[in-house]
Amino acid sequence: MPLPDPLPDNPNRWEGWRSYNSKNPYERLGFEPGEHPPNEEIERNCRTLLVWWQKKLPLKNQPSNPLAQMLRGGIDEAPKLLAEARSTLLDPVKRVAVDAELNLAKREAALAEFLKFFQFTTSSGFLSEEDEIGLIKTAMLSGFSEQEAKEIIDNELVRHGAQRKIKELPKPPEPAPAPVVHAPAGVDDPFANFQRILRMTKLEDGEMTDGQRDAMCNIGESMGLTGGQAEDLIDEYLDEANGMPVAPIKPVPKPVVAQRPVAHAAPKLSEAAAKAKTLAEIQVEQDFSNYTSSPDKRAAEKQKYPAFSNAPGVDMILVPTGIFMLGSNSADAAPNEAPMSQVAISCFYASKFPITNAQYEKFEPSHRAKRAPWADDYHPVVYVSHSDAQRFCEWLCSREKKRYRLLTEAEWEYAARGTEGRRFPWGDELDGGDRANFADAQTTFAWREVGVNDGYPNTSPIGAFPRGISPHGLLDMSGNVWEWCRDFFGPYSDKKKFNPRGPQRSAQRIYRGGSWKSRIGNLRGAARGFNLPTFSSNDVGFRIACEVD
Repeated sequence: MPLPDPLPDNPNRWEGWRSYNSKNPYERLGFEPGEHPPNEEIERNCRTLLVWWQKKLPLKNQPSNPLAQMLRGGIDEAPKLLAEARSTLLDPVKRVAVDAELNLAKREAALAEFLKFFQFTTSSGFLSEEDEIGLIKTAMLSGFSEQEAKEIIDNELVRHGAQRKIKELPKPPEPAPAPVVHAPAGVDDPFANFQRILRMTKLEDGEMTDGQRDAMCNIGESMGLTGGQAEDLIDEYLDEANGMPVAPIKPVPKPVVAQRPVAHAAPKLSEAAAKAKTLAEIQVEQDFSNYTSSPDKRAAEKQKYPAFSNAPGVDMILVPTGIFMLGSNSADAAPNEAPMSQVAISCFYASKFPITNAQYEKFEPSHRAKRAPWADDYHPVVYVSHSDAQRFCEWLCSREKKRYRLLTEAEWEYAARGTEGRRFPWGDELDGGDRANFADAQTTFAWREVGVNDGYPNTSPIGAFPRGISPHGLLDMSGNVWEWCRDFFGPYSDKKKFNPRGPQRSAQRIYRGGSWKSRIGNLRGAARGFNLPTFSSNDVGFRIACEVD
């Protein structure tokens, strides 16, 4: 925010004073993003701001004065931070490094926003030609070249398993044989078909990410291959792409060939196999029955594991044992929310609110300089990566001698939706701006809800939306900030599971819940978000879990 001339003495008339602890040294000294001030202006702004803060020193002796409470830490910290920003920007080497870091952060933020547009555009699982042109234009407006935009779209299509929607062409007078069928008539060869799809990606070993490899494995399994067969074919394709000799592909074993029409009856199991399958299913049902929730069971668990507050002041409440349906098949669900599956969750503690600035800064005091300009002690901490959130949990473990960690993705969804499978934590409808903090009329996003005002243009203090409470008593699970989860991102399966974890490895980590920047669809309890574990932003924070003793 540029410096007004003269500076208002009353901080209520000038929001720019809050930038003294900005991570960006230009913002600390009152320069606009992208501005390249000469050294004379840097010196002038620094002097002006130092004089302004010096005039506020008498407030240190007036602790009950509202202005003193508003400016609190700035009176002590601002002179040092302003001088540090001046020194950095006057040093040519440091200034180049700062410019490079800011440009990288700007590019990463632009990519994160673009990927949200991409997810929304391809929520149906398909990308039309018109939508792709629109995505390319959007990426170019964000600073990417046309070629970079196309490469990002290609990679994301593979990662999400989405497809380009091909316009239907007029039928020729005589139907030609389908160009993709190379197997003998009446034979569906999933090995050859999958190998052909791999070659169409034109990816080499160094280019194929873990997420792309997982997506290709899913495609192979949907064609009738086992996971191991799909992995082998991917390895053979990558060897071929890198110029290495490739062993001939083995023909499909007859029992595995997908030749059966849909109307055919399923092959009969042997008597012993059928009996074993029945016993296994009975055992699963018996195990699941142990997780069935009831008012008496919930009351007994909560009496055994009462709520508590830890040393940093985090309120922990028990989420009781229960069973719910993970995922969604609703009309507005993303493809990665399916298939749905029945999941049993053991009881665990969860923080009633996201971790706040004050709580996190007891672990990392230097993070105060990264606070969003509008945020105070009671706003959720932001600009934290997945690694930062894990380190906070590790610090708590050593300090409290308890087993703290991030919530798994399944735990998070269960805590948000309960056993009823609610659309939102509070129910199935969003009936105004008093349930959650999201992209409302006060924001400038293209997808904002112009008819709703939730009262906050950015993040809000924790607990500001008591009507948004979840079935298990947690608040702020929808909107305000995305919340990092413990798991890597991966596709769902339709099998019953007990306390499931995500894949062993992946390029992205899960975060959930939507944020103050989100459209309504991302506030749903089943909506999934994910990003690189090093990613941080002004709308990403976290909530913690603690295992019961």
